[in-house]
Amino acid sequence: MSDLEGSNYNKLVHSGFRIRENMPHASIKQQHTTSTSGASSRLMAVDDEADITFTLKKELEQSGFSLDVFNDPTTALSNFKPDYYDLILLDVNMPKMNGFELYQEIKKKDKNVKACFVSAYEVYYESLKKEFPKLNAGCFISKPVDMNDLVNRIMNELFN
Repeated sequence: MSDLEGSNYNKLVHSGFRIRENMPHASIKQQHTTSTSGASSRLMAVDDEADITFTLKKELEQSGFSLDVFNDPTTALSNFKPDYYDLILLDVNMPKMNGFELYQEIKKKDKNVKACFVSAYEVYYESLKKEFPKLNAGCFISKPVDMNDLVNRIMNELFN
């Protein structure tokens, strides 16, 4: 088991994140820093569940990313810095403001920011386009999320 406490580990697994032991962090970090000419990519993650943002921060920083996490979408919006983040990870279902609404507000501050949406629910892109016609994002990640797969998706969004 990872160095997380047992109860937190169980919460994370049940909330949709899988943590693999012996995750090849070194090779991912090496690939990441090589791809970015030694510069660390800056990410923002917003999820209303603290256990999830804790895990994301721990695992993604071990993979070579710089990550700011927020558990409240309005706080994330007020702390968002234009031209600072390379990619934002947004939970779809949050109180106060869902991930799509947050993304639309962030796009008003930074029209070039890339985003990936994370959801435990099956995402129907065409339905989302009807509800959010200005939504221009193609990265949807379904929970449960395997951390290796998440790192690969992030790398793909950043460098392809």
